[in-house]
Amino acid sequence: MRLSDLDYDLPPELIAQQPLERRDEARMEVVERTTGKIEHSRFYKLGRYLRSGDVLVLNDTRVFPARLMARKESGARVELLFVRPADTPAGAWVAMLRTHRPIAPGARLLLDDGDALRLIGYQRPGRALVAQEGGRPMPELLAASGSLALPHYIKREVTAADAEHYQTVYAARTGAIAAPTAGLHFTPELLRQLEQEGVRTVFVTLHIGPGTFAPLRSHEVEAHSMEGEWYTIAPAAAQTIAHARRIGARVIAVGTSSVRALESYAVTGDLEGLTGLFIYPGFRFKLVEAMITNFHMPRTTVLAMVMAFGGRDLILTAYRDAIRHRYRFLSYGDSMLIV
Repeated sequence: MRLSDLDYDLPPELIAQQPLERRDEARMEVVERTTGKIEHSRFYKLGRYLRSGDVLVLNDTRVFPARLMARKESGARVELLFVRPADTPAGAWVAMLRTHRPIAPGARLLLDDGDALRLIGYQRPGRALVAQEGGRPMPELLAASGSLALPHYIKREVTAADAEHYQTVYAARTGAIAAPTAGLHFTPELLRQLEQEGVRTVFVTLHIGPGTFAPLRSHEVEAHSMEGEWYTIAPAAAQTIAHARRIGARVIAVGTSSVRALESYAVTGDLEGLTGLFIYPGFRFKLVEAMITNFHMPRTTVLAMVMAFGGRDLILTAYRDAIRHRYRFLSYGDSMLIV
């Protein structure tokens, strides 16, 4: 598959810069894979498209304030994006750096509150190992001084409101640098309504990291290598999913991260682990039978996954239709249900 096969024209004014006041008021484009039918609805009407016994699989990862500003001893500013704790050494974290010039191992990075970080070295190019000099736990430091890392296409400063809006209402397990945005449309009331209608919900965890957003650079999509992300599926959730399949109910993944977790489990049989699974057209889905997702950027791994599930031609048709109807795109945008 050519990288150009993941192209479409996205009008910049359709990239949502703010969340809706009410989450479930988002528009929802419903796409039927078997017939090619496209319908326009609202997210709060989701129950009309589900059946009693269906299982919604939601990613309960919680976004942490991963972005931190520091300065070199020379005074030059450095932006750090903390990704996850490093395996070694103890207390170190893997981080991505944005600075005008490379930073050598051993350099000190100073924070405005008086704390200091030490760049220990590099795990690999582009992934620094950083530790807090005074031994203060990094999660504590980030909670005090970090900020959310909103996607680069949101052209404004992070606000206090984003701490709530850029988090699903069921977020529970801290570890993601970005929200599983397909889940941002759910409200507690909608989840209760679906439960009353016989729709079951289970949670998986996949901590979204740079792997999801790393740009595709090869002209051949298949040559791309995904950076690993950690997932966990509780045995009870796996049992509920297996039961749904036995009785003919659908497994509906909420978001591409839930899809990766489920299909990684289907491929490996492992209920947890580091997954580098890259899903692109030609992939044979083993568990996921329907998907809720947002609208994605061109030339991205997540768009490749959606095309793998819905078919490239149908998804491009659906995207063109959404653009024609002025849907809101990307993280704070509208939703798509593919059945």
